[in-house]
Amino acid sequence: MVPLHCTVVRVSIHEFDVVVLGAGPAGEVFAGSSADAGLRTALVEQHLVAGECSYYACMPSKALLRPGEVLDESSRMEGVRQIVRGSLDSEAVLARRDEVIHHLDDSSQLPWIKEKGIELFRGCGVIAGEREVRVDGEVLVANRAVAIATGSSASLPPIPGLAEAPIWNNRQGTTAEEVPESLIVIGGGPVGCELAQAWSSLGTKVTLFEPEDRVLIHEEPFAGDLVEQALWDRHGVTMVTGTGVDSVASSEGGITVTADGKQYTAARLMVATGRRPRTDRIGLESIGIDGGEPLETDDTYRVKGHDWLFAVGDVNGRSQLTHAGKYQAWIGVRTLLGHEVENLAERIGPARVTFTNPQVAAVGPTLTQAQDQGLDAVAVDVNTNSTAGASFVGKGVDGKCRLVVDRSDGRILGATFTGFEVSEWLHAATIAVSGGMKIDDLRHAVAAFPTRSEIWLRLSEAWEDRQ
Repeated sequence: MVPLHCTVVRVSIHEFDVVVLGAGPAGEVFAGSSADAGLRTALVEQHLVAGECSYYACMPSKALLRPGEVLDESSRMEGVRQIVRGSLDSEAVLARRDEVIHHLDDSSQLPWIKEKGIELFRGCGVIAGEREVRVDGEVLVANRAVAIATGSSASLPPIPGLAEAPIWNNRQGTTAEEVPESLIVIGGGPVGCELAQAWSSLGTKVTLFEPEDRVLIHEEPFAGDLVEQALWDRHGVTMVTGTGVDSVASSEGGITVTADGKQYTAARLMVATGRRPRTDRIGLESIGIDGGEPLETDDTYRVKGHDWLFAVGDVNGRSQLTHAGKYQAWIGVRTLLGHEVENLAERIGPARVTFTNPQVAAVGPTLTQAQDQGLDAVAVDVNTNSTAGASFVGKGVDGKCRLVVDRSDGRILGATFTGFEVSEWLHAATIAVSGGMKIDDLRHAVAAFPTRSEIWLRLSEAWEDRQ
């Protein structure tokens, strides 16, 4: 009789209170807050600790945009513009970008994990059943909760030839090592507009396609109009709106896009048409959930039907913004600890900024969105350059500011600011909207002269004039 030989696979089992899948901003906050509360915490990451925003999105894109903004402002400033010569040093800009993203090395992100007593597991975390996660040969048992914070990936629209073409998504678009001679961008959302401007400022000839009639379609119409006009006039971007891309083909001469019977060729093609949650291939099927779709949660970010499972950040499909994911993680941990927290931010929606020049900074609903909700909403508009402070900062850059107000009680429902470096105004608006402030109360919050914050005074005066 031939003996039967079996291979013994050793599996290490580790017990924790909380296991977090994904070490991007949302996962970091969930893990860090859990550890601060005295919970034994494991953090699982297969790529870079700190996530997409730090290495491939928010941070590198701003590093690429900032030099051009400074050059533009310098060219408008008397006494400075006379000595400003030439264009940006692209090599220096890319080198500074690499510093900002730590050359795609996350070692500087690790000390805080050790200091908080969090155990980091490198690898792909897969849910293997209730409160159980497997990472290669390790089994992590979560006595209290598992949090999914695996983020999202760039999605591709169903354009013939696109899947076969050598394209950029946000990762290549923010970390490219050379400035391309020409670039076609498909998608006129924040990512497409920001990177179109960034690469144009470094000397790339850019063409941007947006199938809708304007860019930034989720913001106030005037915001998209201002950004589109600036990209065309000031930044030299060829704008093709209201036209979808019919096909894509690549050759030795570059990549050719066909749209409305016309052909456009460039050295590179970047697709910025949205993102999909990373919920496939993480074992959700083992607990009866289909992967590949956003995870449905309640307002405490517990996955419906699974009170031990949380989903925070891009994976729940509520808001694909870093700060929103961090807030969700905070809510989730507070809930896990037994605290009741009113989720105010979910009610008003997250603050958001498109860092083009002019910038678009907004919170709450647009006028049309508020009216579609059945609210008696009206707009209060002023010119961004209507303050004395605008004589010194952003002079000559077009901009418009709007408050969306409930006419029935004067509550501020939403706000949109456009113009040069208006993003720093946004938090005041967020406080006003989340706090249910009435516009009449703004008159008593006296802005200092001659700061650009006097825009709040101008908005108050505009409201008084319409009464």
